[in-house]
Amino acid sequence: MVLNILTDPNPILRTPGREVTAADLSDKNFKIFVNDLKETMRGRDGVGIAAPQVGQSIKVCIIAKEYAGDNMDDLILVNPVWEKKSIKRFWGEEGCLSVPEIFGKVKRYKKISISAMNLSGKPIKIEAEDFFARIVQHEIDHLNGILFIDKAKDLYREDKKL
Repeated sequence: MVLNILTDPNPILRTPGREVTAADLSDKNFKIFVNDLKETMRGRDGVGIAAPQVGQSIKVCIIAKEYAGDNMDDLILVNPVWEKKSIKRFWGEEGCLSVPEIFGKVKRYKKISISAMNLSGKPIKIEAEDFFARIVQHEIDHLNGILFIDKAKDLYREDKKL
């Protein structure tokens, strides 16, 4: 089921999510939620999505398989954290399903390492570069109550400067 996307301003988008527990992972409703989150990302043509964007203040995000490195399926990250693997950062344009029609340039690390759990609760560690790394940093920001507009410069709406 495609879920409603919350848009800024909404306090849930600014609230750090809680860690997902082992009990959450074994709950069949949690698995249904994750499937709905995937459908929502796909239905809205997103490259990634985070649980707070649909009103669930928990640390789960998904990266579309087309952008998730060698993954054969959408990458589900539970309680993810990242650390920089290079000092290089680069500017790139970003937008967000929760900040519709607004775009801007955000400086992100070029290469990162991600530590998370999968849906089975097993630890995973992934390296990400370039656009994949940008998406992960953007989605993990959501899990911490941060929107891209908090970091962006040169914001604009479609063809108009703000």
